[in-house]
Amino acid sequence: MIESLPLLGAGGHPAQGVDFTAVEIRTTGLRPGRVVELAAVRVHADGSIAGELSTLVDPGPGVPPGSALVHGITRGELDGAPSFGAVLGSLLNFCRGSVVVAHDLPFVAAFLGHEAARLGTGVPVLPGVGTLEAAQTAVRLPNYRLATVAHALGVPARPGPSALSGARTIAQLVVALFERHGFTFAAPPVLPALPRFATGPLRPREVAEPAEPGWMAEAVERVVTGRGGDAYLDLLAGVVADQHLSPDEVAALAVLATEVGWPEDRVRSTHERFVAAVREIAERDGVVTAAEARELRQVATALGVADAGDLRPTAGGKPTRVLVVGTTAAADRLRARVLAEGVQLAKKLTASVTHLAVDATVPANDPRPARAAELGAVVLDVRAAPMALGFEPPPAPPAPAPAGTSKLVGGRILMGVGLLLMFVVVLAMFGGTPLVAGIFFALFGIGALLGGWWLAEPAPR
Repeated sequence: MIESLPLLGAGGHPAQGVDFTAVEIRTTGLRPGRVVELAAVRVHADGSIAGELSTLVDPGPGVPPGSALVHGITRGELDGAPSFGAVLGSLLNFCRGSVVVAHDLPFVAAFLGHEAARLGTGVPVLPGVGTLEAAQTAVRLPNYRLATVAHALGVPARPGPSALSGARTIAQLVVALFERHGFTFAAPPVLPALPRFATGPLRPREVAEPAEPGWMAEAVERVVTGRGGDAYLDLLAGVVADQHLSPDEVAALAVLATEVGWPEDRVRSTHERFVAAVREIAERDGVVTAAEARELRQVATALGVADAGDLRPTAGGKPTRVLVVGTTAAADRLRARVLAEGVQLAKKLTASVTHLAVDATVPANDPRPARAAELGAVVLDVRAAPMALGFEPPPAPPAPAPAGTSKLVGGRILMGVGLLLMFVVVLAMFGGTPLVAGIFFALFGIGALLGGWWLAEPAPR
């Protein structure tokens, strides 16, 4: 149903004039199964929103909706919602003339393709791009969860449990990637000529504003899963980000792990690895707050990790917390670098921010640099920040000139002066200069030659 388009850096076909349709889904599990919520946000290449579509999807009478822990959808909410077949026409009409975008494009394409195959009808192939794959090319991050990538690229929208909140984030993310990081299409996108499909009523659910992220939500952005990722670890990070994890929620996670074929010992080792990673993040800056210690113990207990280590709050001190302001690729790379170094990356200016980095897109009358200075934060230019934050060593001082270099240079200059003076004397003699004057200046030339030779002569070893 969706075919991935190859992307290039500079030199390909630009996205100017192209519409993108960001698609996000909520499903019954980690493997292709059933879609229970579908959302799409259409955005122009300049970032302006053209429209939104959102609906719950009933996978069938009595079919469990999957873990409400992940998407917050209950079976009761799906009763009376349209089926996938009833909403497919609306989705195709909405995507007409645009390039489909998803964060994890293969995952979304597999679910939508599976649902379309169940209908037994031919569905046109839509061109698509994945923001996860593009982000892996653009910036180096500890993990490439949607929330982490959005934070690194300065996208203000935060993905929440609903599919629409995720689609809104993806729409802003794809614009940032194409605008600031120079992505182009390897070939002009071929947009299929779609007929107008019949549509039916949709049932959108209310989108609650995501809660302000706490320390745990920020910490999981710095947990390393690598470029390949780890589906269960990513899911675990998303679940614990809200700081609340009950035994029932842990049991629901175990069911999801079973669906992808994970044995119990692998789930247990993943929980231990996750707790150890968060602990290392808490201790890395040398300051452990009471909230950090409390939240880590709560998560460790819920996950059944008995030994979370003796993590105790430390007195005094202030952990490094960096706010990067700007909309350039350099600002994106710095935000990514902060996360990759395990340092706290702030979303807004508060008294806890220790460093504010700004780029050239921040106007001179922006009040934040002055306010940051009032709060005691260090204000930096984006280009100087990596060194000031200790991510890069200061440049090495220039090496002193080897002993004898100045004498060698001085000697060669003196020899050159002597040769030039001798050449002038010869010309002057041919021009009729008196012999006595010629001899006088010739002696000066010979003296300069001999003195220069003595200075430039290497010292005996």
